[in-house]
Amino acid sequence: MWFGHPGRAVPRLVESMARKTHRTAVVIIPPRTLWPPIQAIRQKYDRQLRRWMPHINLLYPFRPPEEFPALAERLAGACRSIEPFQVQLTEFRFFHHGRERYTLWLAPEPKSSLVRLQAALSAVVPDCDDVSRFQGGFTPHLSVGQVRGRTKMKKLIAELQAGWRPLGFVVREISLIWRREPPDDVFRVARAIRLGG
Repeated sequence: MWFGHPGRAVPRLVESMARKTHRTAVVIIPPRTLWPPIQAIRQKYDRQLRRWMPHINLLYPFRPPEEFPALAERLAGACRSIEPFQVQLTEFRFFHHGRERYTLWLAPEPKSSLVRLQAALSAVVPDCDDVSRFQGGFTPHLSVGQVRGRTKMKKLIAELQAGWRPLGFVVREISLIWRREPPDDVFRVARAIRLGG
């Protein structure tokens, strides 16, 4: 994006946008005690099972790991203004990507608390706003799998919903995560930042 007068345009955001990478993210990670039922579903349906832990993306793509120390201080400032809050993973939903391709996900509720947290973090790094650019803005979600075909998707969601026991947890922190290039491309937590004062 260019700013300035015609003929004197200056690429003010080009430098920072060039630093974004899909090898890092800022996420919410549910407590490990809640992972088993989520991972049981992901093991069957999620091709990203090995790379990603169960998570809710807040900023993705994000900045390179070498920028984490400086950014962590600024993100911590944003987090101090938001107290820990409860979320429930109760309902399965889907994203449609066209050509009968769907992503299945658990909807963390209340959405408003997550949107407020994401907006506070996005204000620190406004160029890392990719998760907010979709129609309807930022949609908090915890992905559990992919499926092809609308009929198959609807049947699978009904089956998953029928066997699901809602999970609740308190969001107390965000995590800055990173990965290397393949084959060692599993995301790791570099730093956790607490919410609240």
